[in-house]
Amino acid sequence: MAQLTSEMIDMILTQQCFIATVSKEGIPNNAPKRSTRIFDDETLIFSELTGGITYKNILEGSKVAVAVVNREILDGYRFMGTPKVITGGEIYDKSAELLAKTGLPKPKAVILIHIDEIHSLKPGPMAGKKIG
Repeated sequence: MAQLTSEMIDMILTQQCFIATVSKEGIPNNAPKRSTRIFDDETLIFSELTGGITYKNILEGSKVAVAVVNREILDGYRFMGTPKVITGGEIYDKSAELLAKTGLPKPKAVILIHIDEIHSLKPGPMAGKKIG
């Protein structure tokens, strides 16, 4: 079970996260998701606003990788996980409410990402190695 540390949480909350998926045909996709945030110690969440390639790939069964780095301190993480699409209910409603407060429209969906593995993106001997 991979769990977020306080350092990881701080980086997710203060730096841009990028979500990587892959199509059924094996074509990779990488997209910034500024709505990425913490759901709990083992789960990330983001609001899907565009319904583009990332969303299509997830609907077709893609796993996801979330990368976040802080260039100033030369550190970062890759979170590998299994997405769950939510299009209604309490979690969706709370996410839509948060977006409305910032002037953004209701999301097409909210994506929960259960973290299966965590890898270091810090340069040096641990680069790319599984740490959680």
